Amino acid sequence: MPFIYLINVPLDQAVRDYPVWLAEGGFQPKTEMVPAAQSAGRVTAHAVYATLCAPHYPACAMDGIAVEAADTFGATETTPITLEPNRFAVVDTGDPLPEGRDAVVMIEDVLWEGEKVVLHEAAAPWQHVRQIGEDVCAGEMLLPAHTPITPAAIGAMIAGGILEVEVFTRPVVGILPTGDEVVPPTDHPQPGDVLEFNSSIFSAMIGEWGGEAKTYPIVKDDPEALTVALTRATDECDLVVLNAGSSAGREDYSAAVIGRVGEVLCHGLAIRPGKPAILGRRGVVPVLGVPGYPVSGILVLEHLLRPLIEGWTGKKAPAREQVEAVLARRVVSGLKYREFVRVRLGQVGDKLVASPLARGAGVVTSFLKADGILDIPQGKEGVEAGEKVTISLLRPREELARTLVMMGSHDPLLDEVADLLHQNHPDLYMNSTHVGSMGGIMALRRGEAHGAGCHLLDESDGSYNTSYLEKYFPNGGVYQVECVGRTQGLMVAKGNPLGLNGFGDIARPGLRYVNRQKGSGTRILADYLCRKEGVDPAAVYGYDREELTHTSVAAQIASGTADAGMGILSAARLYDLDFLPVCVEQYDLLIPDYAWGTPAVEALLEVLKSPAFRERLEKLGGYTIDEPGRVRRHF
Repeated sequence: MPFIYLINVPLDQAVRDYPVWLAEGGFQPKTEMVPAAQSAGRVTAHAVYATLCAPHYPACAMDGIAVEAADTFGATETTPITLEPNRFAVVDTGDPLPEGRDAVVMIEDVLWEGEKVVLHEAAAPWQHVRQIGEDVCAGEMLLPAHTPITPAAIGAMIAGGILEVEVFTRPVVGILPTGDEVVPPTDHPQPGDVLEFNSSIFSAMIGEWGGEAKTYPIVKDDPEALTVALTRATDECDLVVLNAGSSAGREDYSAAVIGRVGEVLCHGLAIRPGKPAILGRRGVVPVLGVPGYPVSGILVLEHLLRPLIEGWTGKKAPAREQVEAVLARRVVSGLKYREFVRVRLGQVGDKLVASPLARGAGVVTSFLKADGILDIPQGKEGVEAGEKVTISLLRPREELARTLVMMGSHDPLLDEVADLLHQNHPDLYMNSTHVGSMGGIMALRRGEAHGAGCHLLDESDGSYNTSYLEKYFPNGGVYQVECVGRTQGLMVAKGNPLGLNGFGDIARPGLRYVNRQKGSGTRILADYLCRKEGVDPAAVYGYDREELTHTSVAAQIASGTADAGMGILSAARLYDLDFLPVCVEQYDLLIPDYAWGTPAVEALLEVLKSPAFRERLEKLGGYTIDEPGRVRRHF
């Protein structure tokens, strides 16, 4: 196929064509001899045949006496037979059967009379004797080719005389990180530094798939340096991953360098994330160029590198389990791409609920939190909320049935609750999706969550949550459970360099604000404060800049990309920000009737009432604690 820059090759076509193209160039697995005793987990390159019988001699299978069976015929309880010392031999398990003997009598069935023995039961010929080849016969196939070697297989091989076995090597996969801005991992990065952690992720993945990763030093964005480094890596490795520089930026040289030292099959896959991937080779060595964003790289390696490693080692992982779920939120997708969306999952009633996670190619934590992958085909514009979708599982199905699904307002305390819940009950899990207080209420109405964090202000009387529950649950069906009071206020940079005095100052010229998403309790509070303070949101720079969590708002201020934002005191303390208190609000957990009384919810309420939870809240700071877990009201 001629090289065309950033074409849109369908993923299925690339997965099908790439191995064929590589095989035409001579790419094939290598083999090696390894000691059978150390071969667990390896894959046989050829069929393995026994060279010895096991056992290789007639062996006594019991402790007792070896006899000639004919000497014992007629022995019964009433007519025992006595054997003279020259008619038997004392043996232990595993001893060779003595010459002239053809049976073993268990020691428990032997009565001694001096040096003689008395038997009350006749022995059958060859009883308790292991015949030659009982387990393995010489020449017998022990293992077929391309078979993973188990511990039991090791025993069978050694018993059959095989002390060394030919197996597929673990392919050495070179990882070549590149980029002027990329630096080795450090806990004190400078502005503009991008920590190089992709190679750590990729190395772990390659190890899981049966390969051996070899990470090279970071190479700057220089064509000559990249050419030298790629040439070396392809000389030393069986496969190479060239990380970053695969797109169309001014310093993206990967495609050109792969083409210079070898060949490029295609540049550009019709997937998102991961479009700028490069499929190439140098001689017999595959070279896979992957984008620098970690999620893009993970997906490209999953679909294109993993099959090559599994084809090499002959060890293929079972396909991921597919399940049907209901999508909690609408997902929009481009017609030109096949899109892979990470989701959180939980069993709510009789349906599995899938909540989409952040979709950025650089959001590696979305894979950390993901329970499954939603595959949206190329040519489809997206999926509507409430639609049934097929999800590929990243977690065992049985765990999902033991997972509490929380949706609604974000608060760091939910992470603490989840941690304590799992510590107290190792078979229980909890996941939280931050959709705002109103989003949580709607999820409960749709039967898509076990609970929701909520702090919605009623401007008419200053109360929280109750009036909203009366409105959205007119026929009842939800418990309002006390959690905490929490201090909301304006988070500003350390030292308050702009000298802000309160919320009303966010309209100052030049001030950069960062907001929470519409529907969140904090956004509703900010909108209320704007009206109360006479602030025109349209005059506030950044009022429409939205973040999903208190900590993400705090992170923007701490990094210097924003000057102020509403949030809770614990988030400000976490980032060492100054804090201008505005109010103490009521943060409740809403539990629907359909989840109330379940063992998981009972365990959740147990955590809320525990001293360990109180201790963690005090450490976070910014919370007032009365009676967490108490039912305020049942609607």
